[in-house]
Amino acid sequence: MAEKIQQLESVVISSLRRFRDRYFPEKVVKDDSAVGDSGKEQQYGLLDSLPVDVQFLIMTFLSPADLCHLGATSHYWRAMVRDPLLWRYFLLRDMPYWPSIDHVTIPHPDLLDTPLISEDMSLDDREEGNEGMKLQFDYMSEYLKGCPSSRQQWLPSRPAYEVVTSFLQLLVPSSEPRYAMFGPGMEQLDVSLVTRLMRAPDILPVSGTPHRQINGVGSGISYVFNNQHKFNILTLYSTNSRERERARVEQESFSNKLFNFEGTDDSGDPVYIPAPQVQQVCQVVDGFIYVANAEPGRGDEKSEVAQIRAVLNCSKGSMSKPLLVLSCVSREQPEAIRTPSIRARSRTPCVDMAKRLGLPQLPNPWMVQDTVAESLSGLLDGISWLLRCSGVKLY
Repeated sequence: MAEKIQQLESVVISSLRRFRDRYFPEKVVKDDSAVGDSGKEQQYGLLDSLPVDVQFLIMTFLSPADLCHLGATSHYWRAMVRDPLLWRYFLLRDMPYWPSIDHVTIPHPDLLDTPLISEDMSLDDREEGNEGMKLQFDYMSEYLKGCPSSRQQWLPSRPAYEVVTSFLQLLVPSSEPRYAMFGPGMEQLDVSLVTRLMRAPDILPVSGTPHRQINGVGSGISYVFNNQHKFNILTLYSTNSRERERARVEQESFSNKLFNFEGTDDSGDPVYIPAPQVQQVCQVVDGFIYVANAEPGRGDEKSEVAQIRAVLNCSKGSMSKPLLVLSCVSREQPEAIRTPSIRARSRTPCVDMAKRLGLPQLPNPWMVQDTVAESLSGLLDGISWLLRCSGVKLY
């Protein structure tokens, strides 16, 4: 990927240079050409007259919002920042560091697999302001849609009447959403996410562990989000704690008691059916939390995909039930905080996790959120999305 990005960088610079030389030749300043025959200096902005490779370097340090603001300053910059090659470069460069992705904001799968765009598909093939060149993908829109730092800026604001309605809804007691949590990240990591959840009142206070059952299913643990919204998590372990600990220490696999292996399908992929008690849980919960092991080299892709699909398929109204994937590591490496490239190597990127688990092919709403078990960083963002999908009004 690094080699592909470096190759694309040179193509972007070449494309921008050709485009400027062709449509904005007056922007090219050579030696004393900035001084006219009358001896007066031509009124070119300093940024406009810089070499294209320097302009590109400056743009790489700008946020998506700043780039859009730059494009609003002149016709020249409007054309430059709309180069599809430029946004293809940003997309491939930044995606591994996005802390979350969901079913709405993930870039089109074909966009990520298409070959490197040639210079012939850049803005050099159309006149400025003319939409004559049609591309298969709008890379700028795909980037702004998926980048976490720009998502909120593109969300519509709520009308005033909805604010009043929301306040009244707070006065009406609502049912407590229930979610089933399962996945290898609960059992394979050095730090227990479930234990940290129960001992972090500053992040998610525990409102109670009632000893009751609903439709034959245990009640789980209730938490309070933002000091006002209660929700319940039913924790589903694949085996008992002693077997889990032995398997974790010895790096061995164990029999998963949550699913019954039924063989393989025509493609050779495994087929699972949830155990009867898991099927009961799937019938009564409002959504699912899958804890994935995001540490490099971990995870059985085919088994994970098959088990997630098995759980969703056996629940009532399964297509509408949200799936939150906590892409979890035990702890953040100190170097990763300072060096993004190290961070990318210390965990599986969210976009890659979504692809590994086959999430783009699911009809359900889903989200992948980077999470650290030790600090619980990222957890509240995932819970917030999950509650919103369940119809909870958050303010």
